Amino acid sequence: MEKLDGKSLDLVKTNIEALKQLFPEVVTEGKIDFDKLKLVLGEEIETRNEKYEFTWHGKTQAMKLAQTPSTGTLRPDKASSKNWETTENLYIEGDNLEVLKLLQKSYFGKIKMIYIDPPYNTGKDFVYKDDFHDNIKNYKEITQQMAKANTETNGRFHTDWLNMMYPRLKLARNLLREDGVILVSIDDVEYANLKKILDEVFGQENFVGSFIWSAGRKNDSKYISISHEYILCYFKNMEFVREREIVWREKKEGLKEIYDTAQKLLKECNEDYKLASRLLKEWYNSLPDNHPSKQHKHYNCVDERGVYFPSDLSKPEANGARYEILHPVTNKPVKQPAGGWRYMNKEKMLELINNNRIHFGEDETTIPCYKRYLFESEYQVPYSVFYQDNRSASKRLKDLFGKKVFDFPKDENIIKKLISIASYAQEGANSSTNDIILDFFSGSATTAHAVMQLNAEDGGNRKFIMVQLPEKTDETSDAYKAGYKNICEIGKERIRRAGEKIVQETGKTDLDIGFKVFKLDSSNIKEWDPDFDNLEQTLFDLQNNIKEDRTKEDLLYEILLKIGLPLTVPIEEIDCRGKTIYNVAYGSVLVCLEDEIDLDLVQEMLNYRSEHLPPKVIFKESGFMSDAVKTNALQTLKKHGITDVRSV
Repeated sequence: MEKLDGKSLDLVKTNIEALKQLFPEVVTEGKIDFDKLKLVLGEEIETRNEKYEFTWHGKTQAMKLAQTPSTGTLRPDKASSKNWETTENLYIEGDNLEVLKLLQKSYFGKIKMIYIDPPYNTGKDFVYKDDFHDNIKNYKEITQQMAKANTETNGRFHTDWLNMMYPRLKLARNLLREDGVILVSIDDVEYANLKKILDEVFGQENFVGSFIWSAGRKNDSKYISISHEYILCYFKNMEFVREREIVWREKKEGLKEIYDTAQKLLKECNEDYKLASRLLKEWYNSLPDNHPSKQHKHYNCVDERGVYFPSDLSKPEANGARYEILHPVTNKPVKQPAGGWRYMNKEKMLELINNNRIHFGEDETTIPCYKRYLFESEYQVPYSVFYQDNRSASKRLKDLFGKKVFDFPKDENIIKKLISIASYAQEGANSSTNDIILDFFSGSATTAHAVMQLNAEDGGNRKFIMVQLPEKTDETSDAYKAGYKNICEIGKERIRRAGEKIVQETGKTDLDIGFKVFKLDSSNIKEWDPDFDNLEQTLFDLQNNIKEDRTKEDLLYEILLKIGLPLTVPIEEIDCRGKTIYNVAYGSVLVCLEDEIDLDLVQEMLNYRSEHLPPKVIFKESGFMSDAVKTNALQTLKKHGITDVRSV
């Protein structure tokens, strides 16, 4: 029986195995021969002492930190969750470095989009202090004290920030799908450094561009009103995206108001298209200049198909075709464009007329036009620069809670826009509505809010994973006085309130507005760390290798992480004579963590195995009634074709 490894994915081992697969000839007695590897790579090796590189003090350790497996786990917290049994969303409390390590097996290559809003390193925000030797212990110490800012007087101001960001970005890249994308918000302080480490981690060739978010004037500035932030954007694999001709488009704003108005006018005008078109033009003129619908005011005609604008039918090069077209009412030849008709073939023009795609004037004196419908051009290439006053996000969050609970929250409408654009990144269709969206600097959970709102608008089923350090709130703040002792409490409450509000406003009761809460902790399994002064007691304690304060459910979710199953996988609890069998993912994994396991219990587990493939079966190492029962259990499982049997 194989014993489960208590660590997260070993990235060094994974990288070595990948090298062995690519270049088997460089393997000598199971190890990589770097001299042979250099020969295989030929001239693609940099051997000069002077070369272009981006480095800083601690970079080597930061790289090691990303590759060091975590020995921690994520413990379920049903009490602070919402809709535990049905939701596919996750909210994880803990140091995001350790959490990203723990997610490697279960979510490797499964995330469509990562959005993060990390500390900007302004001298007022918090920069994590990681511990290379024991980051779980370090995390527990951090959460017992107030978060400390990386002050500008610190001589390692940029270095500390880079050492914090680098390993997290390295781990994040592994989680992205091949068509996945990461978007990172930042300001001028660390923009240049962030761009360099993203170029290194994701590859300069995968850089898509920078969005610039203009958020409003600041009149208290002495020199320049820095009213913008950047959102750097990288694909996981640009070549993959290009090969599949994947494009990005965003839906034009203000369309719903146009459609609703046109429908209302048609009803009032009793399907009189000419009158409805005139009233639609008047409606456009009544709008303020900054109204999003007004930019589409050329779509000012309406017929049975919908709203359209009359598009020029002339040939741009002034060498178009010449032929007569009769007006449908006067039956006289219409006036032709000076440059001739766009369509050289008269039959093509007659076909369009028969399909009601040509707009005619009152009589033959007006040149006909092509009907270009709004519903046929709802999407456009996204601009790299956009304006959104960030004060509105603060006001909406304050209204949601009834008081101010968070400083400078990100705007959920901006995040929603970015998710929508990434959702369009499919092979020619806006069909990516089952994606997983990850934010490992969750803050007030703006990204979760945006995911739920977008799902409500387009019928999507996107899932979110939020990760946030339970950083304490200032005891003088309104949030603390309102009972929110740390940022995680604010984030979870925002998801609850925002979800209920979205359902109330849309009436869509089938939306997933729940979330499963997990908390970072040390492993549920005791470490081999003997007390030599009391060795007898230590050996006695290890007869049961599960920590006393942990539940079977705690251990179950640690097992899921270690074998690479998502934390939202379906789990059925089966009661068998007072003992619990966990049927995971419809029989693909069967788990029993009880004591006094006998052959009858093993036989009962077989009734729930998958019909399609042999399952993994997992027991507690010390759970069997005797060694004889364990041996017979293994033989029984093997007889039924089950050979993947493990223990914890």
